[in-house]
Amino acid sequence: MAVFDWDEGNWPKCGKHGVSKAEIEAVFRNVPRVYPDPGHSDAETRFLAIGRTDNGRYVFTAFTLRTGESGTYIRPISARFMHRQEIEHYERQQEIDSPSDS
Repeated sequence: MAVFDWDEGNWPKCGKHGVSKAEIEAVFRNVPRVYPDPGHSDAETRFLAIGRTDNGRYVFTAFTLRTGESGTYIRPISARFMHRQEIEHYERQQEIDSPSDS
C-alpha cells in the first residue's frame, strides 16, 4: 500500500482543479502509466502519472518520491482531470502497448 505525503504545501495545488485526495490516491492504486519529468525541477526527480480513478475518470498527476523515517512516500505536486484529446491519445497508446489477441 502506497503512503502519500499530503500537507499545506502540495494539497492546495492538487485540489484547485477539483481532483480529490481519494481520486489521486486511486490513480496510483489502479496502476498508472508513469513517465519521468526531468524538465520541471533541478532540485528533485519528478514524474508524471496518468491513470484512472475508481470511477473511471482520467487524471494527470505530477509527483515526486520522498524518503522519511517510515519509508518512501508519494508526494503529489499537482493533479487535474484530463481533457478529451488527452484521453483519446492515452487510450490509443494503451492499445498500441497492449494489443488484443483478436
